[in-house]
Amino acid sequence: MIDKDFTALFHVLSSEQQILQRTDQKAFTILSILGVFMVFFIVHFTKMEINWFVFVMVIIYFLSALMTIIQLVLVIVPRVRKDKISSKKRHENPTFFGGIAKFSTPESYGAHLQKISGDPDKVYQLFATQVFSLGKINQYKNIALKRSIIFFVSAITSELIIIMSLAWTSSMKWLQQAIDSAPF
Repeated sequence: MIDKDFTALFHVLSSEQQILQRTDQKAFTILSILGVFMVFFIVHFTKMEINWFVFVMVIIYFLSALMTIIQLVLVIVPRVRKDKISSKKRHENPTFFGGIAKFSTPESYGAHLQKISGDPDKVYQLFATQVFSLGKINQYKNIALKRSIIFFVSAITSELIIIMSLAWTSSMKWLQQAIDSAPF
């Protein structure tokens, strides 16, 4: 019975860790893409003829890009609060780096781990707590990733609208010059 319980728990733990890694990869990819778009935009920003429409779109672009960066930082380094501990006194989880760091020496960590490993219920509870914590972290990261995608799409859309409006403005000047110089 215990082996089946642990097998399922380790399967869920592995799955949550994979989700965590994929979420981080997506965040870094979006951050890189945004960086490339921002470099191109900033290089060409000085060449733009600013009017009210372009000015408003630039403000929207920079705010969206800033919010994308903030949300992606929250994905990469999530701010996760500790849940309130139940009335029973609980020790730090020695399977997490935060719990491991609470011990002053490797010997005290080893002694605590050995004491806990003697009780299958405690071991199961430790890993269940770790799975639960990873699930909460994944939930937080996925919410921040969804927000960052919305802001990213907003930033890229506003950048494309700016480019289209500048192309339209320059082509209208060219068309007007062509019409004015036409021999008819």
